[in-house]
Amino acid sequence: MWKLSVIIIVVFILPLLVRKIERNLEIFLFIMGVLAVTASRVWDRQLIYAALVDPIKISVAVLVAGLTFRWVRDHIRLSIDIAMRRLGIKWFFFLTVVFLGALSSVITVIIASLILVEIVSGMKVDKSAEINFVIIACFSLGLGAALTPIGEPLSTIAIAKLNGFPHFADFWFLLKLLGWYILPGILVLGLLAVFIKPKLTGHTALREDHPETIKDIFIRTGKIYIFVMGLIFLGSGFKPIIDAYIAEMPAKGLYWLNMVSAILDNATLTAAEITPKMDIAHIRAVLMGLLISGGMLIPGNIPNIIAAGKLKISNRAWARLGIPLGIALMLGYFVLLFLYKIG
Repeated sequence: MWKLSVIIIVVFILPLLVRKIERNLEIFLFIMGVLAVTASRVWDRQLIYAALVDPIKISVAVLVAGLTFRWVRDHIRLSIDIAMRRLGIKWFFFLTVVFLGALSSVITVIIASLILVEIVSGMKVDKSAEINFVIIACFSLGLGAALTPIGEPLSTIAIAKLNGFPHFADFWFLLKLLGWYILPGILVLGLLAVFIKPKLTGHTALREDHPETIKDIFIRTGKIYIFVMGLIFLGSGFKPIIDAYIAEMPAKGLYWLNMVSAILDNATLTAAEITPKMDIAHIRAVLMGLLISGGMLIPGNIPNIIAAGKLKISNRAWARLGIPLGIALMLGYFVLLFLYKIG
């Protein structure tokens, strides 16, 4: 057990301290996953098969959506000025946040994030308004992508860990589990975007410097495949600790503890926390805590990392809105999850 404890500490700490590991997180987590499975002695054919097969769907989705996006990206940018003039800036903000949030579970959160970057690169408003818009939109993307197993690695891992007894999670499991919480949340975020007060500047403040090549798309697809495979290994390797400690934690405590997702990738935490031994309410609370907190700071979620990296948004600038918005959402969802209990 002590070997697993060391691996968990290394997984959570090193990406925060070593920039080279942070930039190559997929390979790092794959190696740590192999070490965790070896330490737990749970290697078997079923695990290897799952690790090879489960990442395929999201990887293919990322590849197809990436190639399609590259073909239509020029049309997206040309349409932005027209849409903003016809809809007005407030309706444009609302519809973008809601539409991309809902669509991210279909086209993957990565492609939705790239579309967001294109939209912001074509906007001509002040920098503060653009940053606030990006942050709100990334909260929406992070929530919406969790509704299907092809939306993002977090949802892929959750389904992979719950597809057997007693939950038998299928493609629509997360939509049925979280839909009543996530879809209204996306609408609320869209309404919040309406209150942004942009100043027209005639030029865009944030712009993507290096458009993606076909080579970049294939490299990203390979990284996603390795990333998900590594998370599957981590989840299986950590199982003894999960069953002994995490699964027994009260749902309310784990919900608030998952605020560490603000600085740690929430897919990694999903691999370390979710177990079939949890009941439905427990699983829902864990996932919602991870999804909301992941939007608070740049390292917490894939859309934050993509948008902030391409648009050169600093973690400090992100935190000004990301932290208070995340805390407000955590409090609101706490009431819905534990006091009012919808769904």
